[in-house]
Amino acid sequence: MADLPRLGKARRLVVKIGSALVVDAEEARPRTEWLDGVAADIAALRARGVEVIVVSSGAIALARHTLGLKRRTLRLEEKQAAAAVGQIRLAQAWSAALSAHGLVAAQLLLTPDDTEDRRRYLNARATLSTLLGLGCVPVINENDTIATAEIRFGDNDRLAARVAEMIQADQLLLLSDIDGLYTADPRQNPGATHVPVIAALTPQIEAMGGAPPPGYSSGGMRTKLLAAGIATRAGCAMAIGLGAIPHPLRALQDGARCTWFLAEPGGRSARKRWIAAGLPPAGSLTIDPGAAKALTGGGSLLPAGVRRIDGQFERGDLVRVLSETGETLARGLVAYGSSDATKIAGRRSDAIEALLGWRGRDEMIHRDDLVLGAG
Repeated sequence: MADLPRLGKARRLVVKIGSALVVDAEEARPRTEWLDGVAADIAALRARGVEVIVVSSGAIALARHTLGLKRRTLRLEEKQAAAAVGQIRLAQAWSAALSAHGLVAAQLLLTPDDTEDRRRYLNARATLSTLLGLGCVPVINENDTIATAEIRFGDNDRLAARVAEMIQADQLLLLSDIDGLYTADPRQNPGATHVPVIAALTPQIEAMGGAPPPGYSSGGMRTKLLAAGIATRAGCAMAIGLGAIPHPLRALQDGARCTWFLAEPGGRSARKRWIAAGLPPAGSLTIDPGAAKALTGGGSLLPAGVRRIDGQFERGDLVRVLSETGETLARGLVAYGSSDATKIAGRRSDAIEALLGWRGRDEMIHRDDLVLGAG
């Protein structure tokens, strides 16, 4: 299929890796040789200009035997304790694997609130963008040490999809113990057939997910299909590929069998629609003609072009952007609260640190958080 996505053609790729791939269950240690192969694949992608983010499970599995927690089902507080111990080992394993190929690993632990709350969302996205700009490979896991039974992602498939949505990734890859989606579970139904491409998630496709398998993993095909819904609606193509082989990313680039879920047409605009209509404005910024011209040309709103601040708002709140005659030019998520915005309005971005005592974003509103003509 001519228009089928190809791994490695993305500008930004998120790779999700489950516990069973990262951890040798019998010896309760990182699978260092396999991790080295993945790190080599990531280095090759980076050399081609692809930014890579890893979402890795494995912390709890790495700590189970150390803490004597050998039951299959753990209490919440036992999972949290195991995560606190295992996160150190998991971060060390990834740091060692990536550094052997000249890459710097950076650890981030996220909770659902970090992708749902606007301020946390902006913080997390800004951190990830900065790390990628500095050439790092972010390694993300759910923050199980503080998660609760009621409020948590529950699996890293959906966490990976939320991360892909947050950073506007082009592709999301879920490495699995199977080479994609089948019409039924091939381990139980020998007549099941492989589905190479999913153009749209339908009830029939969702029914192929079945029930999650038993074991340490909280995933399974059902959660992968939920992740596909999140990613594709955000304009991100997703693939499910076989991970339990040496150099799995390279294998997929070379044409190994997988299932691609195609991004929804117009998916990138979904977040813009949410900004345009989903929130009440908390204030407004009046800008000069030069800044207005920059916005219409696709630029961000810089502090230098802001002439007046009205209303009380916090970082991440929605504000209107007005012309000097009071016309609504745009709506956007502001990067500074009203107090700090007032201090830096009309000033150059390189003066922000001196004015505030800390260095924030160069933009008052980044173009990714701005919708033009939304009255």
